[in-house]
This record gives sequence, C-alpha cells and structure tokens, in this order.
Amino acid sequence: MGRNTRKRRTPLATKAIAASAALALGGGGLVWANFYASAHEDDNSGWNRTKSTSARVATINCPDVGQRLTKVPRSSRRTVAKELALLDRQITAAYTRLAQTRQAQAGDPNYVGNAILSPLKSKRVATLDRIRISINRGGGKAPRDLSRWAQCQGVPAEQPTGGGQQDGGGQNDGGQQDGGQQDGGQNGGGQQNNGGQAGNGPVADDFIKIEDVQPNSRNLPNGLPANGDSGSTGSFTTRCGTNENANRNSDNVIVAPGVSNGAQHQHDYVGNQSNNAFASDQDLADADTTCQNQGDKSSYFWPVIRIQDGSQDIDAGQPGGGQDGNVGKIVAPNEAQLKFVGNRTSDVVAMPKALRIITGDAKSFVNGLNNANTAWSCTGFEDRQVTDKYPICPDGSSVVRTSAFQSCWDGQNIDSANHRTHVAFVQADGTCANGFKAIPQLQVRLVYDIQAPQIQNGQVQNAFAVDSFPDQLHKPITDHNDFINFFDEDLMNQVVQCINSGQDCD
Repeated sequence: MGRNTRKRRTPLATKAIAASAALALGGGGLVWANFYASAHEDDNSGWNRTKSTSARVATINCPDVGQRLTKVPRSSRRTVAKELALLDRQITAAYTRLAQTRQAQAGDPNYVGNAILSPLKSKRVATLDRIRISINRGGGKAPRDLSRWAQCQGVPAEQPTGGGQQDGGGQNDGGQQDGGQQDGGQNGGGQQNNGGQAGNGPVADDFIKIEDVQPNSRNLPNGLPANGDSGSTGSFTTRCGTNENANRNSDNVIVAPGVSNGAQHQHDYVGNQSNNAFASDQDLADADTTCQNQGDKSSYFWPVIRIQDGSQDIDAGQPGGGQDGNVGKIVAPNEAQLKFVGNRTSDVVAMPKALRIITGDAKSFVNGLNNANTAWSCTGFEDRQVTDKYPICPDGSSVVRTSAFQSCWDGQNIDSANHRTHVAFVQADGTCANGFKAIPQLQVRLVYDIQAPQIQNGQVQNAFAVDSFPDQLHKPITDHNDFINFFDEDLMNQVVQCINSGQDCD
C-alpha cells in the first residue's frame, strides 16, 4: 500500500479509530458501518510512511497482495497461496532484521531503507512475478504491473500523543514510544521498555480499563443487531467445547493451503479435529468432531491468547511460537459459545458445505481497519466494547472476545480468491446487497479467566495478547476468527428451520 503524507503524520488506524470513537459517543446503531467507511481508502492511502529518514521504525508495512488478488483461476490458487505465504515469510525475516539491528540504525539514518527495505523489495518483485506467471498460465489475467506492490514502508515508532479509546487513541500515547517493540526481553515476568516479553508487543497503550469505555458505544461487530422484530429471529447453538484437546497448529488451510506454518501464529481449534494446512475437504468431512452433535464437523478456529508472565509454552522454540515472536503461556477459553442467528429482514438459506468465512484481519495493524471485526469486553460490562484495545477487567470479571461473521453469501462460491468477496455483511437496513442471500450468522463468544495486567509508569506487567504475525506487534485489532462449514445436510436444514421459525435450538 502506498502512503499519503499527513499533518503530524497521523496513522490511518488512529484516524479511523478517532472517527469511530466520535460516532460511538453519540450512541446509535450505525457506529460500525461508519467505522468501516472511515477506514476504507485506496492503494495510495494508509499510515506507514516513515516520519523522516532518521525516525525510528517500529515495524514494516507491505501491501497485502492477497487482498488485492480478487480474480485467480482455481487451478492457480494453491500455487498463488504458497507464493503469498512466502511474501509473509519475507516480511517476517525483514522485521526480524529490523528488530536486531537497532544499533546500526541509530548510526545510519539510511540503514533501514538500504539494508532492509531495498533487499525486501527485490525478493518481493521476484515472488510477485511468479504469481503473475501462475495466474496467466491458469487462464486468468494477472493485474498489470504486479511489481507496484513490491515496495514496503517503515512504520515510525513515534506516534502522536493522546488519550485512550474515547479520544481516538489507537496506537498513540506511548504505544510505540521509545522505539516500541525493541529492547523487549524479560524482567521479572514484565516487559522492558514497554515492548512485550518477546520485544514485539503488546505495550501499555494497547490496554484500557473497561470502566473507561463508554457504555453502549458499539453494537455487534458487523454494526447492526443480528435480529429485529421481523425476519428470521430464531437461533441455533452448537456445543463444541473449549479445545480441551489442546488441538493447535500455526497453519491456515483457508489462506495458505499446503503451507506449514502459513499463519505464523497458533490457532485454537474446536469442532473438526483434522484441520491443518494439508487437509482436503474430504479429510474434513471424514474427521472426528468435538461438537456434541456429531452432525457438526465444522471447523471453528481463532488465534490463541497468551499470558506474558515470563513463562514459556511448549512451542517456545518452534514455528508459530517463539520463532515467530509468540511467547508466553497459552490460555484456553473457559467458555466458547458458538451461536447461529438470523437476518432482520428475511429468512435465511442453508450454507453450502465447505463454505469458508474469515472475519477480522490478521494484518489490521498495517492494513488499516477496513476489515477489523472483533469486540473486546469483560463479563458484566458487555455493553462496553473496544476493538483497538485489550480490556483490563476488574476483580471477578473475565475477558470476552466476540466475533460476528459475515451473513450474506453470493449464492455460488464456497470461497473466493481473496477469501472475502464471496461473503459480505448486511447493509444498514439489514438486507443483503448485490443479490447475495442471507445465511445463518455465526457469532463466537469466548470468555477467559485472565489476571488483569498491571500498568505502572508506562510499563505493562503480566500482559496478555493474541498471537499474531511478528510485524503486527500483537495488536488487539489483529484479532480474527475462521469458520469452515461441515454441517451435514440434515442438521443444516434443522438450523435453518429453527432460525426461520423463531425457535431457539441447541
């Protein structure tokens, strides 16, 4: 993504959050619709241009090529997915070099550009060329001049000061001050220089006391209540446990099929027990499931949460774990509610088998907030929700993560080249646009018993954070959730009947 130069060099993410917060203060049901609109900009927008050649760079922002490739022939998709995963690994290698060369950067204002960004661009040019060849060989037409997406930028460490979420404080007020992620390390289980146990976040400004969040500031993550007085008002709850089996891996069979460690962060899996990068649809259809109703072999997965208390988990030296900057003790949810609800204005139709839906964006910190879609809250305070902060909950209250998936389907495809355009959120009036059909909306509510982090003098002790790509600095806005439908036909028909008839079933 190219970048615009702005007064005070304010990040796009901060701009978008500020707009959202301003709307949130007025209440109303369209906060998130406006939130998305404020974050949407073209390829020449964003917020990762360095402040100056001498500014300390916190992380690296590269154009998210996968989101731009909306037309890839089916025969080319697996090859293209592997090349896209290679682009991610190239960014990780460049970010690692960025974090390890702070002394050299301090002595040479051109170091980042010459020694990190320039070699990265050369590698990306070669990879993008292979993507172009694959698309064209598959009978498609690759975008003209793919190489225009090869250039990456540095995100400056210094960010504008400001208040918390109510003041539009996305990554500001010390979020990456003093170099942000560098010089992390462990210090009695805490974080030195506000940089996280692995040196790449989270930081103190990534947290907010839930009492400081405005009540009724946001509705469900898609911007509208799921049900109204008309339409399909029922629900269906499927019970699949909380990953008691500790079924985890750092693959993503949706985005990076055939690529081991394609996510570069660990996922918790409930439901389908055969989900890995190499699983075929037949493998998933034949798999065991943790769901009480054995007719639901769907795959539900999300990034794990870790407690950064100085301890390590079993993947400390492994890909997806410590090798990718994801450190600390993994904590499973003590509740995982998986609920399907209806549409405010119409009946819903059955989801097709093997339908894939991703909600949220694992790269929101550098992509901007266009696809950010997780609400963080605390039990007893769930009318107060934030997306750009982790909540600090009072004694007796637990952390809550809520995701509401896209609930409009194009009626034809179980996936799309960028894994987004075959599904959509409802419009402001609750209807589906462009001839899309309303399908049951999956809502995932995860509850965690986590000791509240302590923040003193701008430092965070015993932080918690979602796993992320290393360059995403474990920001809460990178949270996301994934679903692959493998309900058997009879059970899916029961789901639709329950929802359309106004029943609440489980």
